[in-house]
Amino acid sequence: MTPPETDLSGDTAAGDQSPAVSLRPKPSVLRKRRDFTRAARGKRVAMPGFIVQMVVRPEGEATGIRVGFTCSKKVGNAVARNRAKRRLREIARLTLPRQGKPGNDYVLIGRRNTTATLPFDQLKSDFARALDILHGVVK
Repeated sequence: MTPPETDLSGDTAAGDQSPAVSLRPKPSVLRKRRDFTRAARGKRVAMPGFIVQMVVRPEGEATGIRVGFTCSKKVGNAVARNRAKRRLREIARLTLPRQGKPGNDYVLIGRRNTTATLPFDQLKSDFARALDILHGVVK
């Protein structure tokens, strides 16, 4: 099976749908505690369904977008935490390649009773709005 035809700008013939194969680099995932603690000292924005932390990496470190996800036990049992993190991973996958800035680290923190239950479209729009706030974009 071959992917649908697309030009190099990422636009498809169908309009605003994303292509089957992404042309943007995929963000790498934060795994080390020091990266999470560094992000905790940076800027943060609280939204109804999650909290976003952002820090600009120092000069000399690798470029590109990095993202981390966390949910404490306050979010619920393992099933609830995993569901919340899956939703956070998906909104990051859809939004960061377009709105994230290379050289930044982002950490998404799940919230009790809301990350797993809010409508997905609301989570996605809240994340886009949080990124605008963190980057200083005024709309």
